[in-house]
Amino acid sequence: MAGASLTLMWLDDELETLWCAPANAPAYRKGSVLIAEPLSAEEREESTEEALPQASAESQQSAQRVLHILELVADLLQRNAKKLGDIDAVAGDGDHGIGMERGVLGAVEKAREVAARGAGAGSLLCRAADAWADKAGGTSGALWGVALTALGTAIGDQQSPNAQRVATGVREAKEGIMHFGKAKVGDKTMVDVLVPFSDSLNAAVAEGASLTDAWLAAAQVADKAAQDTAQLVPKMGRARPLAEKSVGTPDAGAISLAMIVNTVGDLLKEHKASQQGA
Repeated sequence: MAGASLTLMWLDDELETLWCAPANAPAYRKGSVLIAEPLSAEEREESTEEALPQASAESQQSAQRVLHILELVADLLQRNAKKLGDIDAVAGDGDHGIGMERGVLGAVEKAREVAARGAGAGSLLCRAADAWADKAGGTSGALWGVALTALGTAIGDQQSPNAQRVATGVREAKEGIMHFGKAKVGDKTMVDVLVPFSDSLNAAVAEGASLTDAWLAAAQVADKAAQDTAQLVPKMGRARPLAEKSVGTPDAGAISLAMIVNTVGDLLKEHKASQQGA
């Protein structure tokens, strides 16, 4: 249906000045405007490059390990993009695998850039978080942005990420995602994995377990929780209109989260074994 909209406003001194000002836009030109020379690609990059907080040498070394973890997660998600998409397509739009792949590749690209500039582990995660959210798009991308930002903030740029700081970061990631996304346990989302994973990790660390041992135990909890989402009925997101159809199939976001924490766990286990063998 064709139509038009007309808005009437009282003309005051400020609006009159703006109305009479020269303009040079693709669809509206008036008067004479000095045309600025466009910035080169290098100049644009320099103008948008944010200064990084000062990081300790210890944190810069940790940033390299965090980058390696992100690269492994990228490889994992690229290999499983179709599988995650197929799971998501049962009752959703099937884009979870593609979105996760785009997000993590954006995160890795940004992480490599800031690592080369001397970023600490916390800043690297926070910059990677922004890139993940931007490249992935959608709710999932935003939630992973929230999670990585919380983790990076807890880790910081001055010390190595020990068990307590990592556990705190995971707990704050859980709280941030639940606040931002409004999901709770039982809604058939990644929260159904994140909550038990976080609770298990924090409980083990509080009892004195090492980061590796606590993470590996929590990863097993995450695996079971992800599979258990198959029996849930979705209460949020695009899967809700086809809720009954999804029963018997786990949630794609829950599965991808479980995959990621297990990949991180495998790397921690290898690192621990190499240290013991040294």
